[in-house]
Amino acid sequence: MKKLLKILLIILLLLILGVTLVWQGEIRTLATVKQVGDNPYLYTMTYQAKYDLDDIIEKDVDTNAELLQYVISRVGKGLPLKISSSQVADENGELKTFSCTSFQAAQADGDGYWYGRNYDYYKNPTMVTISHPADGYASIGVSDMSHIGYGLDKLPAKFLSRVNCLAAIYAPVDGINEKGLCTSVMALPHQASQQDTPRHDVGTTMIMRLWLDRCATVEEALALLETVDVRHDAAVGSGYHYMVADATGDCAVIEFDKDDDWKTIVLRKQRDTTCMLVTNHLLNPKHYTTEPDIAVGNPHSRSWWRYEVAGDYLRAHGGVLTMEQAQECLSMVHWVDLPIPGGQVEDTQYSNVYDQQNLTLSLRNWNDYGTTHTFNLK
Repeated sequence: MKKLLKILLIILLLLILGVTLVWQGEIRTLATVKQVGDNPYLYTMTYQAKYDLDDIIEKDVDTNAELLQYVISRVGKGLPLKISSSQVADENGELKTFSCTSFQAAQADGDGYWYGRNYDYYKNPTMVTISHPADGYASIGVSDMSHIGYGLDKLPAKFLSRVNCLAAIYAPVDGINEKGLCTSVMALPHQASQQDTPRHDVGTTMIMRLWLDRCATVEEALALLETVDVRHDAAVGSGYHYMVADATGDCAVIEFDKDDDWKTIVLRKQRDTTCMLVTNHLLNPKHYTTEPDIAVGNPHSRSWWRYEVAGDYLRAHGGVLTMEQAQECLSMVHWVDLPIPGGQVEDTQYSNVYDQQNLTLSLRNWNDYGTTHTFNLK
């Protein structure tokens, strides 16, 4: 009997050792998942597992379903891991797209720049992921956790419930890297880029992960963009445009031309200006309109109104703001229970101000403008 118990103990120890060796990075990562302060819907995680961006590029992963399956196969290593996403179209083939505001402005009390960002969507939990890849730049990425299977009634409170968090590394919706490069994504109804050339395909959030890991400047981000096709998931029913800004003050908005094979259109911040702004309608001269138009943007999110209000504030300050003013600019265009078609409501999930010089993120969650959570890379 003692001999049998000894054998079983040895087998158990070997199993534990094997699991630890195979999933050591993932286990260390999941151990870092924690609630931020007393906010039950804001989490942080330090990503310590290996990931291979070249591998995901070579596999042409460009839809949400493919991305989640990739995470299951690579991160799960054969485990029956299940991850679902809220990013699916309704019965009419459309998605009630999230509405966002992003800007870059010069700092009034230094030589650097602020990168401001409101993320407006349904009420969902948020994940702040800090990563230090061996072959890329360290970064802070922020994710809507509903994209990786979480919600108000499903949170990573216990260790085993955190497995889906591993997918957050592939799903940032905004972030900053150690070189001060910032990026964010804004939704556009009916603008799902379907670029189709011999180049490899990348999806909506993967292009942002590539920028954060591999680019120090806007020029590098634009050069990387020329090496891949950006394809937004057509099943979602929405497309996107992006803002990318670096620590020198260079900034660009990247759009895709639905009338010309989804060719990339780049709008650069003018050299004689200190700020740039984007919301949820196209800004390129070919499609831009001053009046709300569903063909080029999202009237339901009051994109044009937000563009005007935030733009007036930035111009009134000459595009030069203090931290408090950057936060005030975002608060002027935030939502609390904004009615949208279908009977649902939208809120500002978070307001972020990135310091591109000091490499910090100041996050205010769910319209709690009296509480600022700070994360840093230094």
